[in-house]
Amino acid sequence: MRSLWRTLDGGLLRDIALVCLAVGVIGLSYGAVAVTSGFAWWFPVLMGALVLAASSEFLFIGIIAAGGSPIAALLAGLLVNARHLPFGLAVPDVLGRGWRRMLGTHLMNDETVVFAIAQDELSNKRAAYWTCGLGILLCWPVGAALGALLGSVVEDTATLGLDAMFPAVILALILPALKDRALRRTALAGVALALAATTFLPTGLPVLAALAALPLFTVFTAKAAEGAAR
Repeated sequence: MRSLWRTLDGGLLRDIALVCLAVGVIGLSYGAVAVTSGFAWWFPVLMGALVLAASSEFLFIGIIAAGGSPIAALLAGLLVNARHLPFGLAVPDVLGRGWRRMLGTHLMNDETVVFAIAQDELSNKRAAYWTCGLGILLCWPVGAALGALLGSVVEDTATLGLDAMFPAVILALILPALKDRALRRTALAGVALALAATTFLPTGLPVLAALAALPLFTVFTAKAAEGAAR
């Protein structure tokens, strides 16, 4: 594992560190929201380590806090995490075998997959995936623990604006990739679908709706190739 990490350059390590930091900051909000919603301080920490999926954890706590049943909250969380199915198909060669594959599957999330597929060489894909995954495994529960402590002191944690940091960092990371016209048009189509879906879908599900735009990437790429051939 240590030999894999040596393949990462300084710029990529910096980007991974920023994402892990952002995840930890969102963990502050998560832990604080959980405690102010009536959960024990250890609950978001335990969930953070065992589930390791922010959107489904926020949704679970939100449904319970609103008076919903644990079964409904569980099913909603599983539905949101259905996005991990295409994630697994995107990085099958990164996870390894045996216990490493089991641990690697647990570390699978939006950030680890994005960093992995952005690399060219398999060794770099594995290094980026595992470095980011283990960093998040540390930062998310620790952030949740600090947030639980914060929630016992600050009543309205939304005023701190912690939720804005994570999407801002992710946007900064993907901006260079959006120079590709086909990818940019596909991303914009996905954004439009997600925004439209927020009017009738609960939190977390609009992201899944955005996946419906993925086939457009093939269409846009083919049109770009045709235009270049003329």
